[in-house]
Order: sequence, then structure tokens, then C-alpha cells
Amino acid sequence: MLLKESVEALRVGPGGLWVDGTCGGGGHSEAILEASRPGGTLWACDQDGDAIEAATARLARFAGRFELRRMNFSGLAGWVKAGSATGVLYDLGVSSHQINTAARGFSFQMDGPLDMRMDGRGGPTAADLVNTWPAAELARVFWEYGDVRESRRIARAIESERASRPFETTGRLAGLIEKVCPRRGQKKHPATAPFMALRIAVNLELERLEEGLAGAMRMLAPGGRLAVITFHSIEDRMAKDFMRAEARDYDNPAGEPDVPELRIPRKPRAVLVTRRPVLPSAEELDANPRSRSAQLRVLEKTGD
Repeated sequence: MLLKESVEALRVGPGGLWVDGTCGGGGHSEAILEASRPGGTLWACDQDGDAIEAATARLARFAGRFELRRMNFSGLAGWVKAGSATGVLYDLGVSSHQINTAARGFSFQMDGPLDMRMDGRGGPTAADLVNTWPAAELARVFWEYGDVRESRRIARAIESERASRPFETTGRLAGLIEKVCPRRGQKKHPATAPFMALRIAVNLELERLEEGLAGAMRMLAPGGRLAVITFHSIEDRMAKDFMRAEARDYDNPAGEPDVPELRIPRKPRAVLVTRRPVLPSAEELDANPRSRSAQLRVLEKTGD
């Protein structure tokens, strides 16, 4: 999504070292390798094994110009040398492949195991959270990550139902949520936001994003750019706040609220390339309705 816009925003050209922290099926990586001919190189990663397999096949014709690793982008700064990257791209959220694969458990449109792990090699599943977390913690996740108004009612209903039979499938959980919060003619299924909130919690997405943003600044060379594509308000706010903080000419040790008297002056570490997010074109929205929530923000690192 926002493929053309992100490649242009990164100013991809011949040469350079480019980093794709969420390569997925390899669409953005392929476009970067094409635009950086003949000498550009790409280091890319994804925590999803299916994505690495798909990207490896898609990028095979660029052999010798790219490296792929199965890992979360939050650890990229331990792989990519500090100050070496010409551009860094993070395309956040869940992929179409993950949504459309029932066995991954990301969607309730097809019944499947209640999993939701982007990296299926270990760690708690959505079923683990739903069946073991206290109702108060589930309610917090639904409210903070999904803005679910009926978060407490849903959490209490889950706690009551799991006492007799643990939740194992996406269909059963979605059915309970719809029972607690009837659709009443609304187009959007009431389980949409709770499922998104669970996915964020299972994959520690906000914690990983915070680490990944800081790591990107370490990887970038002066003049290099960071492009971040987000799909919901929490991610976008985190990216926006991070970029604005890097572009300031002061540090704010007091945190929020910002107290001018306590500011410590410094040179800006970056400049904002996009003060407002770049949105999908009408053509992309027609071709891919899922892109409607996508927003692109871009930052350029200043000289040291």
C-alpha cells in the first residue's frame, strides 16, 4: 500500500543501502530494488515465515543485491550498521495474506484457531490471553488499543464463558462479542476492534514500534529518510509524536505536559518531510479498499 508514494518519499535512486523492516510478500522491497538499480542494496526482514518465503521467491531476480532475515524490525539496529542506511521503511499492521489465511487466526470472517501470532515460532496466542488474563486486563486492552466502548461487558462475558469451556476459535469469540454487542443493522462487525486490540497485544506491536523508531534513527545516515505507513490511530500518533520530537530544537526531560522553562536546547536531529500524512490515491482505494486506513509519514535525519 502507498507503494509509489513511499518509494518517492524515500527518494530511492541508484545506489545506497535501503532497509525494509516489514517486507511481507516483497512488494515494497521489489520496488526499492528496481528504483535503486544498478548498485543499490536492500536489507529486509519480517517476523512471519510465510512472508520471508514469499519475498525470497519474488526477489530472486535481484540475487546478490539483497539480504533477508526472519526477525522483528525492532531489532534491526543490531543488524544494520549505525549511520549506514540511505532509507528505512516500516509498513505496519497485518498483511492480506495473514488476514486471508484462516489457520493464522487473525480474522473472524473464516473460522480458525484463535492464534494471531505474526511470528508463529513461540509466545502466547490470542487464545492464551483470552483464557487466562483477568477481565480487567482484557477490558484495558480492548479500550486502550481498540477504543471499544463495551470493553468491560465483553471482558466479563469472556471470563464467564471460559469458565465452562476455553475459547479456541475465532468464530466462537466473535459470536460471543456479537451477542454482547448486537449489530443492530450496523455494517461494521462488533468484533472488529476487539480482534485488532488482541492482535496488538499478542504481538507487542506498540512496544516493538517504539523500539523500531528509535532504531531507525541510529541506522540512518545523515540525509537518510524514514518512512512509516500506519493503519490505526495509535500507531499514527506514535509515529507522529516521535518524528516531531526528533525535529525539535530541544529536549523535554519533564515529559508531558511540555514545560518551556525546563527545556534543554539542542540541534534538531531531523526535519519533517511530511507535516500531514500522505493518504492513498483514489485509484488505490478503488483497487484495494483495505488501504483506506493507510497513512504515510516521513522524516529526514539531519547531519551529525
